[in-house]
Amino acid sequence: MLKDLFSKKKKYASIPNEQAKLDVPEGLMKKCDNCHKIFYRKELNKNLKVCPNCGHHHQLTAWERIDSLFDEDTFQEWDSQLVSSNPLAFPDYEEKLEKDRVKTGLNEGVVTGKGCIDGQATAFAVMDSSFRMGSMGSVMGEKIARAIENAKDQSLPFIIFTASGGARMQEGVLSLMQMSKTSVAIKRFSEAGGLMISVMTHPTTGGVSASFASLGDYNFAEPGALIGFAGRRIIEQTTREKLPDDFQTAEFLFKHGQLDQVVHRHDQKQLFTTLLKMHQKGGTSS
Repeated sequence: MLKDLFSKKKKYASIPNEQAKLDVPEGLMKKCDNCHKIFYRKELNKNLKVCPNCGHHHQLTAWERIDSLFDEDTFQEWDSQLVSSNPLAFPDYEEKLEKDRVKTGLNEGVVTGKGCIDGQATAFAVMDSSFRMGSMGSVMGEKIARAIENAKDQSLPFIIFTASGGARMQEGVLSLMQMSKTSVAIKRFSEAGGLMISVMTHPTTGGVSASFASLGDYNFAEPGALIGFAGRRIIEQTTREKLPDDFQTAEFLFKHGQLDQVVHRHDQKQLFTTLLKMHQKGGTSS
């Protein structure tokens, strides 16, 4: 009896049951899209969604981008009331727009406004690919054109971050017209002495890459970003040639002179601060 009282009981490791697995909070972890290592989502967000292991740049939302660059409480949004309609009566288009508004908290696939980066005022536009894949429609083109006009009128530099799957098919030719509208606005801005900085992020494709995304005084891109007009398969079928593995990446475009620099996300704020100071009246890079 005493032997039984003082004997040690063996402990066996238990295998978590299905309910225990379900108890893990959803969204707590995030697997890197490139190296497939798993990180706490908070850890990844703190690192501006750059993988600590391989440096892969995951996509930022529009407001995450704004929070990472602008001085606290300085950003003022423009034209937030503008929303897309359904000019061609495309089936289910309005329902899809509303679904994306609820999912993203955005009225459209671009946020525009002005704010201060290290105390220097600048106009700004940032596209969000989570809204209709960042596709360019009438309202997106209008918001960007207005932001450029506001920058010209207020003598502000203009910074734009692009992320797009191309033109929005539900708006047909009205979507394609935004290429010329925004390009003309940039031309007027440039003639007035304005500074435009364009940063292409993953992905920047179609009509966006062929218009305002490529018209900056400085054209930058984030590492690994897909940038191009037509898809790789279409180009290979048309040219009947095998394209390089890195074709249409930011690094490929930089190597061939289509970009000024590939810039790591952690270095962008300092780069903008330097460029804005350089281009101020009587400015200096020091």
